[in-house]
Amino acid sequence: MEETVAKKRMLSGIKPSGDLTLGSYLGAIKNWKERADEFDCFYFMADLHAITVRQDPASLRRRTLEQLAQYIACGLDPEKNTLFIQSHVHQHAELGWVLNCYSMFGELSRMTQFKDKSAKNADNINGGLFTYPSLMAADILLYQPDYVPVGEDQKQHVELCHTIARRFNGVYGDVFKIPEPYVPKVGARIMSLTNPTAKMSKSEDEDTGRVLLMDAPEVIMKQFKRAITDSDTENCVRYDKENKPGVANLMTIYSAVTGKTYDEIEAEFAGSGYGKFKPAVGEAVVEMLRPIREEATRLMKDKGYLEGIFRDGAQKASYVAEKTLRKVYKKVGFVAK
Repeated sequence: MEETVAKKRMLSGIKPSGDLTLGSYLGAIKNWKERADEFDCFYFMADLHAITVRQDPASLRRRTLEQLAQYIACGLDPEKNTLFIQSHVHQHAELGWVLNCYSMFGELSRMTQFKDKSAKNADNINGGLFTYPSLMAADILLYQPDYVPVGEDQKQHVELCHTIARRFNGVYGDVFKIPEPYVPKVGARIMSLTNPTAKMSKSEDEDTGRVLLMDAPEVIMKQFKRAITDSDTENCVRYDKENKPGVANLMTIYSAVTGKTYDEIEAEFAGSGYGKFKPAVGEAVVEMLRPIREEATRLMKDKGYLEGIFRDGAQKASYVAEKTLRKVYKKVGFVAK
């Protein structure tokens, strides 16, 4: 009789603080989809994290449901992945508070994202913005995952999560599993089309540098046609991230969408210049996103279906999270209910 080997667990989430972009898909969600058969996957809409910056309540609710619909449209099968809304699983906030008490002020003050967001939101530098990494650690550690898929900009937070977990384990024994960051090699960091030294952001004030999953084909084509290439006179499609970041970014996108290598892309556009290359990238993206946009639009009209998914997901997530939280509460000395 064959012994069943339990799948390793993977967890990640994205804030519904803006609309999902091409970068969100190629850098994260596309890779999540490909892990469903290999891992026990938990993915959530991180709405608790979203309110560190002031949100319009109606817009936040809409984007949270749209994000769920887009997750599913991108191929995250609810039968294979646990999909839930962060605020529906109360254990996140509860463990977040406990881990605040095991996070050092100096560690939190050194977080790059806190510095960046404080500069952008000088009139709202709140406590939640400061302790964001402690809640992120709780998001992760609640589920005892083996891997956490992260972009390069989140690696610092995962490292702090490790520090907090080791500190807690050092006091109370083997409570938390130390997860490994899972950084995909292809499409891990899609940059802005108008500023290829900055990540494509879903919360950008200016929309010229990004492509949204729900953008119409004509909007996508317009974005790519005005994408920054390079200031040199070479007009040559060649991968050189340091000297030609704009072209390198477009090649990264084209490679992630088509599966072609950089050498194959260079050969395909040899002698044709940027005038042919940029629309070709745009057309490839249009065709990739078309079924996603159409399916997400259909799902948004079926609120009952989405409600069933997020309720079932929260129930599954809460069951797993509560096991960890009970163990933590016992360790720190809280009286059992």
